[in-house]
Amino acid sequence: MIILYIIIGMAIVTAVPRFIPAILVDRFVFRDWMNRWLQAIPYAALGALIFPGILSVKEDAPHIGIIGGIVATLLAYIGLNIIFVVIGAIMTVYILMMF
Repeated sequence: MIILYIIIGMAIVTAVPRFIPAILVDRFVFRDWMNRWLQAIPYAALGALIFPGILSVKEDAPHIGIIGGIVATLLAYIGLNIIFVVIGAIMTVYILMMF
């Protein structure tokens, strides 16, 4: 029974911080500069999550991950769908790791 209480408590502790901003943000009107800043946060967070993975693709050859990241950046820049960007980066890293 204690496990059930732990699971419920963990669910509440996880859910509440996610629901509060979603409820409160709709009630506020932010200035334009603040909206632009807030819109950049997902890209910054995504970069912080992806960049360490790029450098650790292969420990003795970090250039492989860097080249894969550059390919993904170029494919995204030309406007390809995210699926093609991911597949292109994976294929680049796969081909480079074969050599």
